[in-house]
Amino acid sequence: MVSETQYATSGDVSIAYRVVGEGPFDIVFVPGSGSHVELAWDLPVPLRTWYERFATFARVIHFDKRGTGMSDAVSPATPLETRMDDVRAVMDAAGSERAAVIGLSEGGPMSALFAATYPDRAWALVLWGAMAKTTRTPDYPWGHEEAETLQAIANIRANLPNRPQRLEAAAREACPSGTDEEIKALATLFRNAMTPGASADLARMNLAIDVRDVLSAIRIPTLVLHNTDDPWVEVGNGRYLAEHIPGSTYIELAEQGHIPSAATAGPSLDAIEQFLRRAWDAGASEESEPDRVLATVLFTDIVGSSERAAALGDREWRKTLEQHHELVRRQLVRFRGREVDTAGDGFFASFDGPARAIRCACAISEAVGELGLDVRAGLHTGECEVVDGKVAGIAVHTGARVASQAQAGEVLVSSTVKDLVAGSEIQFADRGLAALKGIPGEWRLFAVER
Repeated sequence: MVSETQYATSGDVSIAYRVVGEGPFDIVFVPGSGSHVELAWDLPVPLRTWYERFATFARVIHFDKRGTGMSDAVSPATPLETRMDDVRAVMDAAGSERAAVIGLSEGGPMSALFAATYPDRAWALVLWGAMAKTTRTPDYPWGHEEAETLQAIANIRANLPNRPQRLEAAAREACPSGTDEEIKALATLFRNAMTPGASADLARMNLAIDVRDVLSAIRIPTLVLHNTDDPWVEVGNGRYLAEHIPGSTYIELAEQGHIPSAATAGPSLDAIEQFLRRAWDAGASEESEPDRVLATVLFTDIVGSSERAAALGDREWRKTLEQHHELVRRQLVRFRGREVDTAGDGFFASFDGPARAIRCACAISEAVGELGLDVRAGLHTGECEVVDGKVAGIAVHTGARVASQAQAGEVLVSSTVKDLVAGSEIQFADRGLAALKGIPGEWRLFAVER
């Protein structure tokens, strides 16, 4: 039995979701670019076949991402961390503490980031026809050329009168094994999943998506599935994911297309069921405190503090420091940061989202200006050890070294942070390569433009 459409509240946005099936564990299905929780059941589209199969051995929670389907008609071009907030809101509303996460296509990068950031909420990960990066670069030859994507975005606007025929052609390309009935249903689903403007916004934002640096931080059982002849997401994307996620299982199917039809989905669904059952039986879902987690670390310190202290005297400087600390802590609460340590005039905090961390650093810089102070700030996102509830390790040291490179009033970030905030509208200035003391290699750093 499939539930009626329900809504979870994420911030001020309503996210539509439905629940089907019963079983010993939950599955959260993260769709591709667009979906529609009601048409997925009302039309003979392949998605219904998948949900029905999953529901034979698990409780399935599927939802429409913000800006798509039955969810609020806001821009879908939001940072991955906002999309993660939506998943957590849906899980909370559905009463799911932990789940196996299945990320399809464009839903893959966020699912990978979710698994690395919240290992306490995800006990297994399946990436199906997914990618780590969408744009082709010299070090990643499997993405799409940026010029091709921009042309496709322009075509969305230019070909609105012919949209029904184009959507049907796209459905046929994505699902070449589909019946005529399935193709027409898919085209209808595409048309109702997202408006042309929303589709263009999402495609433009996806140009900047890059989660390659976080794949090594995924520590839960992971299955990667990909069709050998996928016209939308080249098979090299799937191979890359499998090679860079520790201990992952890779299955390449000698199939054509991006979306399996009801008739051809059997091998994929069999593989997913077997993988999840084995992981469950092996105890993957047993609750335990994670000893490693993906986090964004922020370091701040006051510029010229010694000179300022000497000019003010001990009593006035102590008063200024107390005001500084109060302002910083106020911003940490506002942006969901966690204070890890305070030493003298410096703060060390961690965040579960890089865009929030950047905005917090900027807010701190502006707030302490009221005291006539300048701070420098540095951020890095990486896999951290969790020791007594606090993050530690090489990623923390990297964040501290990034901060040491910042100028007065500057918020400096590593390239990893920059890559993870696509859709946030945060702009950066390239500060070039830098050697970070005690950290191997050269690091490209970026200053936040405000």
